[in-house]
Amino acid sequence: MAWQPATRRGDQIAVSAHPIDPSRVLEAVSDPGCGAVVLFLGTVRDHSAGIEGVTHLEYEAYGGVVEGKIAEIVAEARERWPVRRVAAVHRIGELGVGDISVAVATSSPHRPDAFEAARYLIDELKHRAPIWKKEHWPGGGEWVREDQRPC
Repeated sequence: MAWQPATRRGDQIAVSAHPIDPSRVLEAVSDPGCGAVVLFLGTVRDHSAGIEGVTHLEYEAYGGVVEGKIAEIVAEARERWPVRRVAAVHRIGELGVGDISVAVATSSPHRPDAFEAARYLIDELKHRAPIWKKEHWPGGGEWVREDQRPC
């Protein structure tokens, strides 16, 4: 996976066609001063909003803009919670059912902050990052924004 160089606080942000390796995401947020690490993985499911039999998804991102938008969301989370390290990774390209499409991880000295920051990051990323997906099923497909479908 191609990682963006760490920010001055060590945050890792990536948008890549490479599979997401959860162990690498966890490694990116490892910190000996933290007693809490939260990892969220979003995976491709076989249905969506009343559509059964989803076969795969196709993701596209607005290159040159998307990483900056994710970095902005990370900075907002840092203003709200005392997280030490953050990683946010989203895949683009074609993904099959069961593939990891997004990973967000946070580390903090205490679990409430790590949980709340991770929840904020994934919710805001899905709502604000310029990433689109096309859901495919037998006989059709449709482009939708990440925030246009219920979780």
